[in-house]
Amino acid sequence: MTDTSQRGAVRDASVIVARGADGMVAVLTAEFPQHGGEYMFLPGGRREDGETPEECARRELREEAGVTAQTWVPLGSYAITLNSTARIHLFLAEGLTCGPQQLTPSEESFKLMWWPMPEAIRAATEGRFLLQGGPLALLLAQQVIAV
Repeated sequence: MTDTSQRGAVRDASVIVARGADGMVAVLTAEFPQHGGEYMFLPGGRREDGETPEECARRELREEAGVTAQTWVPLGSYAITLNSTARIHLFLAEGLTCGPQQLTPSEESFKLMWWPMPEAIRAATEGRFLLQGGPLALLLAQQVIAV
């Protein structure tokens, strides 16, 4: 079944909590005037044809944050909305190697920062994240790390 909305075919997405050995996580910010200002979000994006959710996550992390990771932990898959079959796949990425961002023209305003996990979670609880996948991924990653 396909979604015939403005965005075309249904495409799953992946969102990544990239956590360095120092406990800092990659957080992106950008202005979203249609939503009233600057918001935070985690690296991630829509799956391309033929990609698995993890391949999508690896590509998006490399492009948006300039980061590659040795360890990938799936955190779960969830429906994006009730009216779509698209799913969002959440991952914890560790064993990071940092390089340059590889932003597309539509991503040129993305600013990369590194935040302590508790501060990123606090920002999520304050409503500073635009999309729901980031806060959920942070909370799930926190549970995995605490074990």
